Amino acid sequence: MPDDAQPISPGPAATACRLPLCPDALALYASYRNHRFSRHAHEGYALGVIEAGALAFRYRGSRLVAPAGAVNLVQPGVPHDGEPAGDDGWRYRMLYLPAALLSMVLPDGAPLPHFRPGVIEDPLLAARVADTHRLLMDAAASQLARETALLALLALWTGRHADDRPASPPVGPEPRAVRLVLDLLAARFAENLSLHDLAREAGLSPWHLSRVVARHTGLSPHAHQRECRLRAARRALAGPDRLADIAAMAGFADQSHLTRAFAARFGLSPGAYRKIVQNTSALPG
Repeated sequence: MPDDAQPISPGPAATACRLPLCPDALALYASYRNHRFSRHAHEGYALGVIEAGALAFRYRGSRLVAPAGAVNLVQPGVPHDGEPAGDDGWRYRMLYLPAALLSMVLPDGAPLPHFRPGVIEDPLLAARVADTHRLLMDAAASQLARETALLALLALWTGRHADDRPASPPVGPEPRAVRLVLDLLAARFAENLSLHDLAREAGLSPWHLSRVVARHTGLSPHAHQRECRLRAARRALAGPDRLADIAAMAGFADQSHLTRAFAARFGLSPGAYRKIVQNTSALPG
């Protein structure tokens, strides 16, 4: 959804970070009021959402306008430019995605997806792009969370809007793979494991593994990892360790990250839970 509460910067402002799974993938958060991009083409795909203002660009022989809330995209090798569609400029969240990254969510041997439009009005996809982009730029997010969200976004995008709509590989019974993954997450919950780490143990591709675990357990690998971390933190709250030390022991980026996750899962803060546990254990009998 568009976020109009934050004004567009009067001058160019941009932050970027590299994405997981592929070293050449990039996330960009930027605002421009007067900037005009010269005509160019990308080696990979570009997918974004306009948060405020409007972006105009010439693409496939037409001048397109992507307003706030719209998804904008370009196909590899297709020339385009970019400029403000009005006096206020625009602010957007962009993902620059090598073809190898999209191939991870396609069946083996499937051709790379083709997208004809440069602007898509799809509120569900726009919200998913924005949410995934925020997660990818969150330094406190785990590797599993970032990778799972990115692949899920790519599968949603290709499944809803690619010209050929390639079907995802079927998810069959993989009890051994699921058990291996759950055991690994339980044993190494504090480590910043990646989907590649889990996939290597299970003998499956990262995306197929993520879908298999979710299909058979109802939770993604990242959700299982978070659950293991929260259980470890909950056990530790019966002891004397500081909350910051418990957060580090359980694999959370910091105490505030633990507090948010703990409250979302259990309905109260770690400190409040500790008081209940310690007061209860102090009762006689």
